[in-house]
Amino acid sequence: MNFYPLKFAPLYKYRIWGGEKLKTELNKNYSEESIGESWEISDVSGDETLVAEGNLKGKSLRDLTNQFHGDFVGNNVYKKFGEEFPLLIKFIDAKTPLSIQVHPSNEIAKERHNSFGKNEMWYVMQADEDAELIVGFDKEISKEEYQQHLKNNTILEVMHHENVNKGDAFYIPTGRVHAIGAGVLLAEIQQTSDITYRIYDYDRVDAKTGQKRDLHNEQAIDVIDYQVHDNYKTNYKLDKNASNKLVHSPYFTTNILDVDSRIQKDYSAIDSFIIFMCVEGNAIIHCNNEAYTINCGETILLPAAIQSIDIEAASAKLLEVYY
Repeated sequence: MNFYPLKFAPLYKYRIWGGEKLKTELNKNYSEESIGESWEISDVSGDETLVAEGNLKGKSLRDLTNQFHGDFVGNNVYKKFGEEFPLLIKFIDAKTPLSIQVHPSNEIAKERHNSFGKNEMWYVMQADEDAELIVGFDKEISKEEYQQHLKNNTILEVMHHENVNKGDAFYIPTGRVHAIGAGVLLAEIQQTSDITYRIYDYDRVDAKTGQKRDLHNEQAIDVIDYQVHDNYKTNYKLDKNASNKLVHSPYFTTNILDVDSRIQKDYSAIDSFIIFMCVEGNAIIHCNNEAYTINCGETILLPAAIQSIDIEAASAKLLEVYY
């Protein structure tokens, strides 16, 4: 098989908190209102993204893994996950705040939902003035104190609020309560899972359903990490034309490339697919004597069998993601 860099057709998701930035900032093409998420690469059941162009057009991740095994995902990835693709890749636009929520661990998610857990990370692409994220607690509290804050609608008072700017990054392990605040546009990399425990939702009503959204406090109470951590933001360096470590976890590896020339990338030592998310500018990926453009807000997947490419840009930032 003559593999090539793959773009998938995004899936656009209505959200009560969604806005217009996926269209105005990232040039996404949709007509619906309140679109909060663009699922770029997904193997979630019922929400599988399909290859958008080329000889493999119309194929899902499951189709490709079933047909090409380790040549598509990497031999070790295939041995571990079989035909289940391990990552879910999104762009998210929060016009109003997301609910305060938490995700279960692999073990709990497997037991309760027959699903992966949901460790994830965020990279902020644009933020309005005074925009913030909520990540973890500012004050160490007991489970009983936490329940009292929920009952009194004062849970926001003990959460850690962090003002954010373009380029900020955060790792959100399972158990860490979190929420994206109003006015934030970001890239999200996570395990393939759609399991979220919502614990506080501002008492708002969904305009589409006329109902408040369900809360999952009984399920959430035992998965929350109640500890206070010294720092929630990820610090990183940004050397030009190199892969800079952003988030390296047991569930995914993410680096950031700040490219302003033509560079060669050798992936022969990485036994995995490679995903690029363009978070600023645009770049050209040269592969097998063909050129593939990736613009801000686009995502490209390199099958594992592709071991060498060139990336060319006057000015671009790319998230480089692999298992």
